[in-house]
Amino acid sequence: MQHLLFLLTFLGFLVPAVISNENPIPVYKIGDNTAWAAKNFNDKDWSESRGNTSDKIFWSRTHLELRKVEKDVLPLGLQIQSFGAFEVYWDGILIGKNGQVPQNGRPEVPGTEGSYYRIPDHLVSPGLHTVALRSSQSSLPHVQRSISFSIENYPTLLTNPLITMSYMNLMAGAFLTAAIYYFFLYVNSKRKQWDILIFGTICLLFFALLIMEYLKFHVVIPYSRFFIRLEIIGWLTFANALLVPLYFIIQFNFKKGGWLIAALLVTLLLLYGFNYGHYDLTARLYSLAMLVTAFIVVLNSIIQKEKGSFIVLTGLLLSALVNRYMVYDFGLFVSFTVIVLCMLYLHSIRTSVIEAEHQNSLLLSSRLQLELIKKNIQPHFLRNTLTSMMDWVEESPKEGSRFIQALAAEFDIMNEISEQTLIPVSKELELCRQHLSVMGFRKEINYIWEQTGIDETQFIPPAIIHTLLENGITHSEPMSGNTVKFILRYSVSKEAHQYVFETIAKNRRVLTDRTGGNGFKYIRARLTESYQQNWTFNSGVTESGWASTIQILRP
Repeated sequence: MQHLLFLLTFLGFLVPAVISNENPIPVYKIGDNTAWAAKNFNDKDWSESRGNTSDKIFWSRTHLELRKVEKDVLPLGLQIQSFGAFEVYWDGILIGKNGQVPQNGRPEVPGTEGSYYRIPDHLVSPGLHTVALRSSQSSLPHVQRSISFSIENYPTLLTNPLITMSYMNLMAGAFLTAAIYYFFLYVNSKRKQWDILIFGTICLLFFALLIMEYLKFHVVIPYSRFFIRLEIIGWLTFANALLVPLYFIIQFNFKKGGWLIAALLVTLLLLYGFNYGHYDLTARLYSLAMLVTAFIVVLNSIIQKEKGSFIVLTGLLLSALVNRYMVYDFGLFVSFTVIVLCMLYLHSIRTSVIEAEHQNSLLLSSRLQLELIKKNIQPHFLRNTLTSMMDWVEESPKEGSRFIQALAAEFDIMNEISEQTLIPVSKELELCRQHLSVMGFRKEINYIWEQTGIDETQFIPPAIIHTLLENGITHSEPMSGNTVKFILRYSVSKEAHQYVFETIAKNRRVLTDRTGGNGFKYIRARLTESYQQNWTFNSGVTESGWASTIQILRP
């Protein structure tokens, strides 16, 4: 039965069954007279507004009409929500205190905003009853906060908040666990994804929001500090209202997202300024601004046919309905939970895409490794090289031995770097020099290698300079003196690391476009594998031959 009552309360459908007049209006009078607690005291000349009572004692009287109370509902409990310190009288009988009103020169001891009292069974009967409060509000005398009453079964009155708190603690624990997990995921990820960090932050803020909302059940909070908790709740809601649309902007690649977030930030600040002090209203408006911004992003993603956008739209609509029709204290958390579930769904989609990209990158890496090995074991290359080697061994065994050593050294380096994504520049240059030695014996051309500004501590993808060197050998004819010169220049700036590879020779006339050859495709694939889109590659004819430029952009 108690769990059913809690469920109905949670859904916001439980109406008072004990009090007939649901919204009784209290009347006030400044002064102190214990006779004012009597049930039949005439309070017709009392004021309906409290006014600024400063540090004086004042009384309030409220008439509650009870329906017939069944025995299984007894004992009855009275919940009072009011600021100040006060003594509670039911039909002239003192039934409890909240804090301590000033007396005998001692200052006020502030009470809590919400308090509970048991009504003696012999004082419970159908009809009108009077609740009188002997009060003081010295800490916040200017705050005009109304008094509200709730009467129901006393054990239920005490246990309902505990049951509510237990469910909310479970939810808070789930969000704290999610926050810690996604923070660890972000820290240990090689690719720093902002959406993971933002999602973890949202979960942490939502955990803090739950804790602060129900902190009043954990900690005794004097009414004088009541607004501090509301202010913190407001700023937590503010932060989430800003971060949730930002997450959707990142996930759906929303263009001009920066402008939208800036507009949302200005809107939230204006809402805070114009509604300062109206905490529940401000939090509702924060949520509304968040939903409107999220709707803009999601509707745009539907137009762009982004995956998962319809599911997120459904979640946002459900969240808006919950906010509209549920009690705010529960609706806020239910609606946020729905939104977080939508974010988790988007993250699962993003994770599957990243996993597919990772598998594709592994396949690409394997293909590139195979391509690198094929460069030096292709039948045409081996046949011509071995033929030349036989001639050198027969004609000049000493030079033939050097030829063999150069070819073996090139194969050794190729085998060493074939499974690596990045290699030291020094290893790449050694590969190029060995290849020039081999090709010098094969073609009997004087190949000259020069390099300037090289920083051998840098790393580059394997065989990309080697590929440019091969192209230069294949598509060039020697100049006078039977020479072909290759020059590699390195420079660094704030924007990029740059390699310029120049071939000084006569360009052969070719029928195919060199910008689309397999060698250039290999270079672009290797650069993409290591640097994503943070690179540029250009190659073209110069007056002295051919030049290629590789720029590795700084992140």
